[in-house]
Amino acid sequence: MRAGDLMVVNGVPVMNPARLALETITLGRSEPSLCVLNHMLHHGFTTPEELNIQYVSMETWPDTLAAEVLLRLADGRIESAGESRTLWCCFQQRLPMPIPQFEVRDGSGRLVARLDFAWPKHGVFLEFDGRVKYEKLLKERERASDVVIREKRREELVCRLTGWRCIRVTWADLANPRRLAALIREYLYPVAA
Repeated sequence: MRAGDLMVVNGVPVMNPARLALETITLGRSEPSLCVLNHMLHHGFTTPEELNIQYVSMETWPDTLAAEVLLRLADGRIESAGESRTLWCCFQQRLPMPIPQFEVRDGSGRLVARLDFAWPKHGVFLEFDGRVKYEKLLKERERASDVVIREKRREELVCRLTGWRCIRVTWADLANPRRLAALIREYLYPVAA
C-alpha cells in the first residue's frame, strides 16, 4: 500500500476514492466499474489526474487490463448510472461516441437545455429517462404528468431550435444493448426514402 492510499473519514480509515474506483475495476465487470468511475468524478470525489496517478501504481496488479480503457471513457459530466450504461453501450456496440451534457442555446444565447448526449454531426440527441429524473423534477403540488408535459415541451423546443431528432432511452432499453444500438444506428444513419 502506498502512502496516501488510506485516508481517515469520521475517525475511520478508508481507501482514497481513486484507489477505491480502480479496485472496483479489478473486482467487477467493466460496465458497473464505469458507473463507479463516473459517479466519483461527477461528485468530485476524485479527478482524472488522481485516477491516472493511482493507475500507474496499480497497472501491474492482476485484472487491471480494462482500467486503461475505462479511464479513457470515464467522464465527470455523466450524471447517472443510466447515462454511464448508455455510454458503455455506445462504446461496446461500436457507435460514434456522443458528447455528454451538450448545451443548446436559443437565438439570444440563453441556455434552454442541457442534453444527456448529442451527436451534432448526425443531428441526433439522446435523453435517458429514469424514474429518479422525473421525481427530481417534480415541483411542489405537481403531478408526474406535469413533469412529463414540461419535458415534452423542452424536447420540442430543442428539436425546433436545432432541427435534430430525439432518442428516449429507459432502463428497459439497457437490458438489450444490441437492440438499443440498432435503434441508435437507425437515428444516426437514416435510410433515405
